[in-house]
Amino acid sequence: MTVLTKAEAADAGPAAGEPPARRARRRGTAASLTAGLTAALVLLCLLSAGIGAYDIPLGDVLGSVRHRIGLGGSALDRVGESVLWNVRLPRVTLALLVGGSLGCAGALMQGVFGNPLAEPGVIGISAGAAVGAVASIALGLSFFGNWTVTVCAFVAGLATVLLVYALSRNGGRTEVVTLILTGIAVNAFAGALIGLCIFFADNAQVTQITFWQLGSLAQATWPKVLAVLPCAVAGLAVAPLYARKLDLLALGERPARHLGVDVERLRLVLVLVVALLTAAAVAVAGIITFVGLLVPHLLRMAAGPGHRFLVPGSALGGAVVLVGADLAARTVAAPAELPLGVLTALFGSPFFFWLLRRTRRRQGGWA
Repeated sequence: MTVLTKAEAADAGPAAGEPPARRARRRGTAASLTAGLTAALVLLCLLSAGIGAYDIPLGDVLGSVRHRIGLGGSALDRVGESVLWNVRLPRVTLALLVGGSLGCAGALMQGVFGNPLAEPGVIGISAGAAVGAVASIALGLSFFGNWTVTVCAFVAGLATVLLVYALSRNGGRTEVVTLILTGIAVNAFAGALIGLCIFFADNAQVTQITFWQLGSLAQATWPKVLAVLPCAVAGLAVAPLYARKLDLLALGERPARHLGVDVERLRLVLVLVVALLTAAAVAVAGIITFVGLLVPHLLRMAAGPGHRFLVPGSALGGAVVLVGADLAARTVAAPAELPLGVLTALFGSPFFFWLLRRTRRRQGGWA
């Protein structure tokens, strides 16, 4: 019997015992996916910045950007500059941050729970943020001005995660099953609170609540980008640092402990990182589903379960999906705009059902 050292186990992770040739192919696939996703993201950002009710040619977009950063180029006319820098680019940047945050949070959740069906909403982050936003609208709160809904959603999302974690602890430990069941109960309670808020709200407030829950980036501004930027950057910077420990955790809790991983501390830190990423994303964009569920699962199918690629790759893939989805939401039914959360759920749910059946048929279970 071969005994892995801590370094060897971290390097192999859940693919321990895999033939070297197959492992090399997975690494090559990961590199190719990274390059492909990066290229797709750059292209989608440029297209999203130029396409809309006021079309801006791709060359003009690049010229304006170069002009702003002092690398030559030329400015657009007054209307073009205003549309590009005050409407389109804040929206593209917000889509990058929200998509990257949701994708990364999904990968972390699936690693922490050891289940590719896990996603940030499981432990009540999205539902808690929705309660904060809906309550602030229904009660007519305005102590932060235009930022009241965003601040309430963010604070409520973080508070919900802390509540779920505290309720699921027993004897100084937190079991995954207890955490999930507590999250389900809190989600149900949050749904009841949202229903009560809607019941007592007036028609104008119900309309505002409905549109917020559908998810959208239509109200994107540079201040909103700056509001989510610190949370997104902090979470996205910290998450890859725990990739090796997630690989060890994939071997099982007991083997991970024998290899020096403090499982309880790891779980707490990563749940807080997921809460930070998801609460910030939901606070500025509303509820956008399936990004954190599908993107990590697809990448795992393509490049294997190693988290050193999966965590940053999911952030990159989430950004690609959300920038592309937002572009489609703005253009498919122009001049009307489709709700972003509805669009991702509309395509994500049947696609996930297909993936579920495909995996079950080919492998008899989840990889």
